[in-house]
Amino acid sequence: MCSVINRVRAVQRALALTPRLRMNTEASSYSASQNRRACPGLSAGEDPLRAFSRSYCSRMALTKGLLFRQLFELESSTYTYLLADTETKEAIIIDPVLETIDRDLKLIHELGLNLKVAVNTHCHADHITSTGLMKKRLVGLKSAISKFSGASADIYLLDGDKITFGKHFLTARETPGHTDGCMTLVSGDQSMAFTGDALLIRGCGRTDFQQGCPKKLYHSVHQKIFTLPDQCLVYPAHDYLGQTVSTVGEERQFNRRLTKSLEEFVDIMNNLNLKKPAKIDIAVPANLVCGIHEV
Repeated sequence: MCSVINRVRAVQRALALTPRLRMNTEASSYSASQNRRACPGLSAGEDPLRAFSRSYCSRMALTKGLLFRQLFELESSTYTYLLADTETKEAIIIDPVLETIDRDLKLIHELGLNLKVAVNTHCHADHITSTGLMKKRLVGLKSAISKFSGASADIYLLDGDKITFGKHFLTARETPGHTDGCMTLVSGDQSMAFTGDALLIRGCGRTDFQQGCPKKLYHSVHQKIFTLPDQCLVYPAHDYLGQTVSTVGEERQFNRRLTKSLEEFVDIMNNLNLKKPAKIDIAVPANLVCGIHEV
């Protein structure tokens, strides 16, 4: 009788464990799913902690010897990017904003960097660049912008030109459409692309002023950005929803505008009916002269 009772109890314990095991399995599957969602490129069953040691999703930049900072200006929702060689301390800054020049220079000083180039992805209409004023405060700093921007600068960029800092470099890719002078800057290993206003996270820059052309923009993104590796990180000049980074693969699949046909895209862009940027009348003239305009 005792042996029968013991066998019954053993079966009861096994049955009691079954829901718990199922819950753990489901939780693990959900966790793995969430990890893959948070870290594109993570394979099923792969330990996310182990993957963090090599995957691009473990931090915002994984290139060896590269210092990277993404900075934000609240009023215009503009991202400024600081990149530096950790050995030589040579650095570049992308799309700096006048209102945050003190913050940016303080960080550069704290990190002991030698800022070589301040580059703008295009002639902005929603904020004034700090490039001109920054040049006055940092000896030897040079400004850079597309040759087709119409703006003044020390370095005029063309498609394929490289901006070097230490052993690292960014390659300029002409991506007109938002403006004639839009540039996307791609890291040497193609792990990062700074897309300006050409490609935003799940969107793109408007095309209704400053030589904007939806057909040009569509072809620019599809030919110059969507041809980069899927895992290439996309860092835009702006975001208005708190998003900080995407990937080329994500945008090729989920971008609400640029996944459409050319005809559909042109129709969307021609019917946005947006208000003009609040600062356009002062920002554009200022940015055409490197940001030094009644400053």
